[in-house]
Amino acid sequence: MKATVTITSRGVITLPAKLRQALGLKADDQLIAEATPEGLLLRPAVTLPLEVYTPERERELDAAEGELAAVLAAAPKAPRARRPPARGRRRRG
Repeated sequence: MKATVTITSRGVITLPAKLRQALGLKADDQLIAEATPEGLLLRPAVTLPLEVYTPERERELDAAEGELAAVLAAAPKAPRARRPPARGRRRRG
């Protein structure tokens, strides 16, 4: 789909509604603008939600980490597997 857009004196570009709908773009979505040899490339920016922890939530997480550390410390240790000797090497005995 192609569309002609106009840049305002403030640098604002309006994408036509049909183009936004076809690409699944909605208000407040962020785009990355990139200059390429072919021209201007606009693509959706990947954004991840960020959780800001309250002091209470930090205490909950600290307690959970403490519980996990206690469980891991009490768990029996698995025996370590021996590595086979590297090929082409002889063992000295």
